[in-house]
Amino acid sequence: MSAAPARAAAGGRAGTVTPVLIRHFTDPSCPWAFSAERQRLRLLWLYGSQIDWELHMVVLSEEVPEDFTPERLSGSYRRLALRYGMPIDWRERIHVAPSVHACRAVVAVRLRWPEREAAMLRRLRVLNFAGALLDDSDTLELAAEQAGLPVKELAQWAAAPEVEQALQADMRAARSPSPASRAQDYKLGGPDEQRRYTCPSYELLRNTDPPADWPTARRVDLPGFRPVEAYEAAIANLAPELTRRPDAETPAEVLEWAGVPLATVEVAAVMDREPADVRGELARSARFDPVGVDGYWSPS
Repeated sequence: MSAAPARAAAGGRAGTVTPVLIRHFTDPSCPWAFSAERQRLRLLWLYGSQIDWELHMVVLSEEVPEDFTPERLSGSYRRLALRYGMPIDWRERIHVAPSVHACRAVVAVRLRWPEREAAMLRRLRVLNFAGALLDDSDTLELAAEQAGLPVKELAQWAAAPEVEQALQADMRAARSPSPASRAQDYKLGGPDEQRRYTCPSYELLRNTDPPADWPTARRVDLPGFRPVEAYEAAIANLAPELTRRPDAETPAEVLEWAGVPLATVEVAAVMDREPADVRGELARSARFDPVGVDGYWSPS
């Protein structure tokens, strides 16, 4: 089994029905979701086109609460950067930017350029955690340009009623956790009267009929940040017939597959190796752009 490259498989709709569908609830502003990218990339490497992905924007903030200051944001970013090693610049921002504008841009891309949706989300994340503001039109335009999208056309389309309707549908879905997810309330967010998914949250569904002699689960919901082993166990219960791609032998193989610059811990997670060991190999074979405690590696 060969896994599709991450650039093709990260968020687009597959042409055929896959055994497993993962509904992925996330937000470009969430540092937990950013820190969990390594788990998602590992799943993409292992299972490739055997799994389809469906993105839903949570929209963590339409307006920022007054008590959520740049100082608080900086402290949160620092803790997670040091804990998980992702490229997060924790210097204080001018202000805390709401995520709704970036989420709307991702939804707009989904509706008109679905094959670029994942690329747009990735670029927004990278820019945000490097210090850009998600409510700045320059940030949105730069992300679109880097994702290979027509900047002016996207800006016009993002204001269309169809985009707003789809964004609101995403928000309603994120604020309607499944019964299984509600039973894991400690992994949910929001006020008591309107619980919502935290980022990232996965709803994993059996997408095709299983083999007649292989009873399987039909659905497993895992709200909130989880280790990759939790997702692998869920997939095994949903679709034990899936085959796993062998681990990559070199970091260069991972970077070529990904098609986008990756952090050290992301490369290590895809390879199922220790970051310190992988960093040494990357330093000998790839280009490095520093951000925060780490940075991004690209093929040399």
